[in-house]
Amino acid sequence: MRIVADENIPLLDEFFAQDASITRLPGRAISAADVQGADVLLVRSVTKVDLPLLAGSAVRFVGTCTIGTDHLDLDYFAQAGIHWASAPGCNARGVVDYILGSLLALAEREGADLSQRTYGVVGAGEVGGRLVKVMRELGWRVLVCDPPRADREGGDYHSLDALLSQCDVLSLHTPLSNDGPLATRHLLAAEQLQRLRPGAWLINASRGAVLDNAALYQVLLQRPDLQVVLDVWEGEPLVDVPLAGLCQIATPHIAGYSLDGKLRGTAQIYQAYCAWRKQAVTIELADLLPKPWLSTLELDGQCSPAWALATLCRAVYDPRRDDADFRRSLVGAPAERRAAFDALRKHYPHRRETDGLQVRATQPTLVLRQVVQALGATLIGRQ
Repeated sequence: MRIVADENIPLLDEFFAQDASITRLPGRAISAADVQGADVLLVRSVTKVDLPLLAGSAVRFVGTCTIGTDHLDLDYFAQAGIHWASAPGCNARGVVDYILGSLLALAEREGADLSQRTYGVVGAGEVGGRLVKVMRELGWRVLVCDPPRADREGGDYHSLDALLSQCDVLSLHTPLSNDGPLATRHLLAAEQLQRLRPGAWLINASRGAVLDNAALYQVLLQRPDLQVVLDVWEGEPLVDVPLAGLCQIATPHIAGYSLDGKLRGTAQIYQAYCAWRKQAVTIELADLLPKPWLSTLELDGQCSPAWALATLCRAVYDPRRDDADFRRSLVGAPAERRAAFDALRKHYPHRRETDGLQVRATQPTLVLRQVVQALGATLIGRQ
């Protein structure tokens, strides 16, 4: 079996090398010539996989170690008889940690009480759905907008207009779609951005083009009251530097880049690969995960819940480090900035997830229990 793979996919040898030869290449540089003799193509979100890339090749299985599939031409795959798989939910927890860390940073700057704000989540899939669950378990008020799910399921969903008018915080978690009545490209354009509440916080950790970047820049020039966090950008890896300068937090598409999430994505594609080959799964992710650098924190059971939330989240991940690294990279010619964007992703430091943390507390208050449970951490010690 001949595999061509994005060099940034971890554990390729551990999962795939037992019965295959693997060629590793930079994801953005994979070409039609590279895949001509391949049976399998493994990618991340930076590789566009379509007819021009695969025409005439031997590729019969495409796996993307990501949640999103907008970089895959699924219609072409169906016509060509190419099997494919993605990794739904693999990095959802990492994105939730990113959102919580960003909210804590914004709250600290403004002296805001996170529990007193109203949150709007656009897109209730693997990532948005998990974020909503965490926020509601923290006792926060959350409104959800997801028209496709509302059409299928009914339930407690709201319009985008309702979120714009009622929410102090808007977090985008929708896939990117270009066509149809529910297209999400430029879901938030100038009109919607101008309707954000005074002092609103806007976070995009989905896809860059869900948010009209040019319109956002113009709106921010007019409305310095808005606080913006961007992890994804139109035109990646070339980022709008003036827009980044107006953001409170700006990062290079790493919201879901936890080590656990990346390894989980590889494991999910390996399982799909085994199913495609009709062979048994013989390798388990649990046997390959490294020990976390921080496994346990001890808190006083009577500590402030707000302090506990900030302490637990930041002990595992604080996005301000990534913001600082990214801002240092936004210099030089366009080619240098493109290369720096990809280098930050390729050499991203190890980062774990909050729900792998153990919390020791003696006689914790009910509210502290609620915080620990909401974060997915494990409460240990005398209860």
